[in-house]
Amino acid sequence: MPSYSYVQLDVFTQKALQGNQLAVFTDARGLSPADMQALARETRLAETTFIFPRDFATEREKGVQVRIFTTEEELPFAGHPTLGTAFLLHGSGRRTQDGGVRLRASEPVINLELTVGKVPVTFSRDGKGQLFGEMTQNDPVFGQIHKKEDIARATGLNAADFDPDLPAQTVSTGLSFVIVPVKSLATMHALSIETKKLFDYLGTTDAKFMYFVCREVEHSGSKFHARMIFYNGEDPATGSAAGDCVSWAVKHGVLKSDEQAVIEQGIEMKRPSFIHVRATKAGDGVNNVRVGGYVVEVMRGEATI
Repeated sequence: MPSYSYVQLDVFTQKALQGNQLAVFTDARGLSPADMQALARETRLAETTFIFPRDFATEREKGVQVRIFTTEEELPFAGHPTLGTAFLLHGSGRRTQDGGVRLRASEPVINLELTVGKVPVTFSRDGKGQLFGEMTQNDPVFGQIHKKEDIARATGLNAADFDPDLPAQTVSTGLSFVIVPVKSLATMHALSIETKKLFDYLGTTDAKFMYFVCREVEHSGSKFHARMIFYNGEDPATGSAAGDCVSWAVKHGVLKSDEQAVIEQGIEMKRPSFIHVRATKAGDGVNNVRVGGYVVEVMRGEATI
């Protein structure tokens, strides 16, 4: 029976057993899409990624091929799987054309080839010498502005719970979220979402998920407090939504162009996560969307099918 090695990581955290969990299968050659979906269900994590190694020249040109699965479906893009997978690759070696081993750790940028295209992740060391990764996401597409009364009916919130100064709007840098501005931290803590109502509403819109954000925060270094509820439960950290959120924040003047900010998420789940974001204002639009953070390896294993 074939065996497949995997590594489990905690993403958007500097402490093990916090942040968002990710399983990475390091060599998925031989696995079918049905196999990958079944393994993602087996891990029961928000996302599982599968690396398909290719020859050195192809990876240098196109990036390392990676596929991302939730317990329910394959996603074209997701933030914490992208960052976590790139972190793992950065610390690994690969055999070069001359037979030697070249460490990816010597490369400041790891390019991943995802369904949405090539996504670069840039690495640097912070002031304490810890490795920090930052992905550059696709330029945002701004979509529908939602009536807050409609969102209230879908979420069980009241119209008065929303920030009156900011719109609820769909944004996508690869995966579409409605960015929902909530007025108070108390309301964020008390969110109780009936997922059927939520997804019935989302099915009538241009968005796949909702991302609730608030300008009241728990930690002094944070700019936003966030939560994301989806069919797999609550997500401790959502890097794709964070890219949408910073794009929305820059567009609507909550953040300045290229201002570095931190989104705290996962607090209610006791898996605190800290997502570093920034984006550039370009005329009436936004580009150069960057989402970064830290990653901790927690375990390694082998799956036998």
